[in-house]
This record gives sequence, C-alpha cells and structure tokens, in this order.
Amino acid sequence: MREVGSEKDEDEMTDKHMTTVSQHYFVDESDKSSFSIAIIENMKEEYGLFVWPCSVILAEYVWQQRYRFSGANVVELGAGTSLPGLVAAKVGSNVTLTDDSNRIEVLKNMRRVCEMNKLNSFDDLFATITYLLQSSPGSVFITTYHNRSGHHLIEFLMVKWGLKCVKLVDGFSFLPHYKARELNGNIQLAEIVLNHESPEETSTSTVR
Repeated sequence: MREVGSEKDEDEMTDKHMTTVSQHYFVDESDKSSFSIAIIENMKEEYGLFVWPCSVILAEYVWQQRYRFSGANVVELGAGTSLPGLVAAKVGSNVTLTDDSNRIEVLKNMRRVCEMNKLNSFDDLFATITYLLQSSPGSVFITTYHNRSGHHLIEFLMVKWGLKCVKLVDGFSFLPHYKARELNGNIQLAEIVLNHESPEETSTSTVR
C-alpha cells in the first residue's frame, strides 16, 4: 500500500512535467512594433490550461487590428490561457478576463500569466501617479522606461487616468558616451503631468 503523502508528491511531480511556458510573438516590420506573450500551459488539463488553435488565430486578428482595439473596452469570455485578451491589453485595450468560477486552477493561472507578462501592475501604478499629482498641484512625474512592448498600453493608461506626457526623449541622447556604451535597449525618459483639458478638448486636439 502506498502512503497518501507519496501519492500527492507523485501527482505534483507529474503536474510539473506537464507544465510548460509557450512564447507567442507578434511582429510588424513595417512600423517596427513587436512583443511576445508568455503563456503557462498544462497539457494534463482538458480545456482551460493550454492554448487552443482558435485562440492563436483570434490573438493574431487582435494584433492585426490593433489600432481598432487601442483604447477599447474588451471582455474575453472563457479566456482560459487568455492569449487574445493579453494581446488586446498589450495594444492598449482595457481588458477584463473571464472564465468558469468553479475552475479555480484556471483562474489562478490567468493571474500568473498576467503577472508574467507584466499586465497587472501598470494600472495600479498610474492610479498612484494620478493621486500624487492631484495631491501636489504643479508637480511633475519623471520616469524612464525600457520601450519593449508596453508603449501602447502606457499611452492608453495616461488617457484613462487623465495624464499627459509633456516631454519624451531618448534616454541615450543626454548620456555621456562612457556611460552609454555600457547600456543597451530603447530607453525613454518621460515627464508626465495632469491633463487639465476636458475630454472634448482632448478629442478635438487628437483629430487635428
């Protein structure tokens, strides 16, 4: 007779062997924009924990229609591994992921995937920035960020939280050569303030 504990350990080891992380790439050479989405999959599960072909196709459609989805409110029903919803979030949509509330392992995996792709912290960060700027009129938030995949998301969140960028410069443009040669990547420096324009004024200026 096997002990209960050993059976549990054996099941956990099996789950580990069945779990993998797949990478899904979205590239457009014409405008040099690209990013990748990492998805945690478990082939032991029947439905919610692996990427279905339909999901890959829908995610690619969202990517190719990204300007349509930028700034849109999106709800992914039965999201599972959430690939299409994560792509939508990367291109600037305000995304809500949903699935069966009884599938706890699927919901937990959705949170882990969001964390892995750094899609759960930006909203909280911008809410904090807005609060601090509102508490200190005339203040400026100055930050640097590595421009890899979140550029469209950052633009959307600035609009969502009533912020605007008043200065955006290449991080290497003012760096001494002896410091710049030790770094790499596309690093931007941004100065962000509260946007005091009304929504009507903002939309009008965008159209021009």
